Amino acid sequence: MQAAPSATALPESQPIEGCDVFVIGGGPAGSTIAALLAQQGRDVVLVDKEHHPRFHIGESLLPANVELFRKLGVYEQVDAIGMKKWGIEFVSIEHEYQSYVEFADAWDKSMPSAWQVRRSELDEVLFRNAATRGARTLEGCKVQDVQFDDNGAIVQAQLDDGSRRTWHARFVVDASGRDTFLANKFKSKNKNPDHNSTALFGHFRNVRRLEGKREGNISICWFPHGWFWFIPLADGTTSVGAVCWPYYLKARGDKPLKDYFFDTLALCPELFDRLKHAELIDDRIHATGNFSYNGTHATGDRYLMLGDAFAFVDPMFSSGVYLAMHSAFDGAELVATALDAPQALARVRADFEGMMRDGPREYSWFIYRSTNPTIRDMFMHPNNFLRVKEALMSLLAGDIFGKTPMWWGLRRFKILYYVIAITHPLRTWRGWKRHRFNVRDMGKLQGETIQT
Repeated sequence: MQAAPSATALPESQPIEGCDVFVIGGGPAGSTIAALLAQQGRDVVLVDKEHHPRFHIGESLLPANVELFRKLGVYEQVDAIGMKKWGIEFVSIEHEYQSYVEFADAWDKSMPSAWQVRRSELDEVLFRNAATRGARTLEGCKVQDVQFDDNGAIVQAQLDDGSRRTWHARFVVDASGRDTFLANKFKSKNKNPDHNSTALFGHFRNVRRLEGKREGNISICWFPHGWFWFIPLADGTTSVGAVCWPYYLKARGDKPLKDYFFDTLALCPELFDRLKHAELIDDRIHATGNFSYNGTHATGDRYLMLGDAFAFVDPMFSSGVYLAMHSAFDGAELVATALDAPQALARVRADFEGMMRDGPREYSWFIYRSTNPTIRDMFMHPNNFLRVKEALMSLLAGDIFGKTPMWWGLRRFKILYYVIAITHPLRTWRGWKRHRFNVRDMGKLQGETIQT
């Protein structure tokens, strides 16, 4: 069992408030678990260091999210702010055509669509819902320290106005996202050596989109130094970003970031053409480190870590929000066990630890190989030989914790990949060598945000 540090003394003049569960972070993971635990009648405090609505990247949702929104009672609210997403477009500069796949082609036909959303709007919907369900919510409240004792933890935080608050909680949930509050405290965060990327992104008006039913689809476009996302939003805005290897951003030198971003867009002629009449909103491009990582553990006797607070993978398949919210549903069961039936906690913790690794691992296998010419060809030539397309679409829809018989199909997909790779040894070797070159550590960009 993971040991927790002992508590430190507090100034006698500082009052201590009590609660059952203290949740750090008001994103999808934190707001979801706060709502679920509050509905159980527990005293839950949910804090966010910022004020909603606040900007966040990660605008594309998976069909598996839909049922979670229904369970939380926010389906109609999300549907009202979302752009319907029925599938995915793949664009490769090495092919003269686009490839289109739909979620309806997955094993489970009951999950044919999802949404594209502004995360500022989605996160506020979920945060307010937690308050509606009974959680005590507080914005502009940054947690500064957590110290554990035999009965829970002392949480110290500072508000925007400089005042301080202190709570004694029976249980602490870290949903701080890429701030990874507890993982930093425990020094349990490990950078993934197999993936290393940087994201450039901006929002545009007057973009040429796909037509008809496909208008809301996400487009994934490969280019020599990484891949682009193209995400249409309901208000007419389109989010466009380039996830590229660190060496590529390093090569920018003194060139203005906006100019470098448009130079990058020109490397994908199809995407560049869609933006030729577009207007960059706020005349601003962002750049941020996008490194993948995971933790040595996600739980302790009196705490757990959810979503990106435990692990982060490249966002190519839009899995972030779904993995965060799914971990919150399972995490709510773990917290209830810790508070009500601690004798059963060891088994529940083991199951939870396994679940937290399963999702990122399944997506990572495809993400780490996505720039390999073999798997790119398989995406550009989708077929249902041995039902591998149904299995792949189930993965892309987020059906990795469901009961559909997709796993044999995914295994067959991987076998086909290896067979094709073996029969093209020179191409495979070059792809592997290029990947090792791409993931070189070019210096610390993680968490950095550059704006023009």
